[in-house]
Amino acid sequence: MEVPAFQRARRPEQRELRRQEILDAAEALLAELPAEEISLRELGRQLNVSKTHVVRYFESREGVFLELLNRLRLSWLDDLPGELPHGDPDQVMQACADSLAARPILCQLWSLLPSVLERNVSAETVRAYKFTDLEHRTVLAKLLSSRVQGLDADDAIKLTEYAVVALVGLWPFSCPPPAVVEATADPRLARSRVDFGARYGEILQTTLAGLLARRTL
Repeated sequence: MEVPAFQRARRPEQRELRRQEILDAAEALLAELPAEEISLRELGRQLNVSKTHVVRYFESREGVFLELLNRLRLSWLDDLPGELPHGDPDQVMQACADSLAARPILCQLWSLLPSVLERNVSAETVRAYKFTDLEHRTVLAKLLSSRVQGLDADDAIKLTEYAVVALVGLWPFSCPPPAVVEATADPRLARSRVDFGARYGEILQTTLAGLLARRTL
């Protein structure tokens, strides 16, 4: 249903439209600013409404980002089957890493999950997020199992768990502040410069190799 932007939403479909407009605004801001610099007031300014209006639909800035993380991850999972090869495990893992590297907003939000996004939100919001996360990782695990011979369901789920932990730790190192960029320009510090796609691919390949090797013991 088409209604004027941010007219008071009374019906469920109108409220959902408002929520999606807020998420659209958050995604647009994240293309320009780090998440830490985006407030509810800034989100409201982007939509020409007050901070209070945004709070009618999301309890906090972190609640907005959690929902956006869910939306971006689902979009990624919809696209991923067409981006993953069959067969060679290393190629599958590298393709997965490259696919995520091409989605920096998704990576940024995912990397902030434990330190920022799961704070200043209610237990109900976190619980809802966790169930959605589990649903999405189950989809990912089934896809990986279908592409990598010998990867069973249990190990595929473990792989998704390790993959998230690795992303949370690695992504900030791949987006350093200017002083770190300048310091690591020294050739002797070449290994300190992190290409996310390449390094994340190595981590996924090593993790998968370990899981597959353990099955043969």
